[in-house]
Amino acid sequence: MSAKPTRVSAARPRAVRAEHPLEWLMEPAREDPGFETRAWFGGRSLMLDGKHQLFLTTQGEPWQGVLVCTFHEHQPSLLAEFPFLRPHPVLKKWLYLPESAETFEQDARRLVRLALARDPRLGVPPSPRKKRASAARPIRFGDTL
Repeated sequence: MSAKPTRVSAARPRAVRAEHPLEWLMEPAREDPGFETRAWFGGRSLMLDGKHQLFLTTQGEPWQGVLVCTFHEHQPSLLAEFPFLRPHPVLKKWLYLPESAETFEQDARRLVRLALARDPRLGVPPSPRKKRASAARPIRFGDTL
């Protein structure tokens, strides 16, 4: 007995996440056991060992390039090493490499290599998730007041 044929129109295609225009920067990290990527605020976060390392965004200036997830104390040394990096004009806690920089591809690849080398200047842990306010349990007969 043969199985009943199914209609092709009844099958729903699986939603495919559109590839991000800067996704190519993550290629060297894909083999790393600590690598993870997250869709985040309209961009992609390259994460290693649970820390945000780089944030790739293409939403127009000042969100068009790579944000370097770092702490303020590491900014001076990174700024000295990468002349086109600058503090992000909105998110001042991180540095910004605009896609319009002359050396964007070269510098972005170097930043990925620094992240993969676990450079201590890169990487910030994600903010702890806020607990949802739980609905109050209704009072039941027999409960102590």
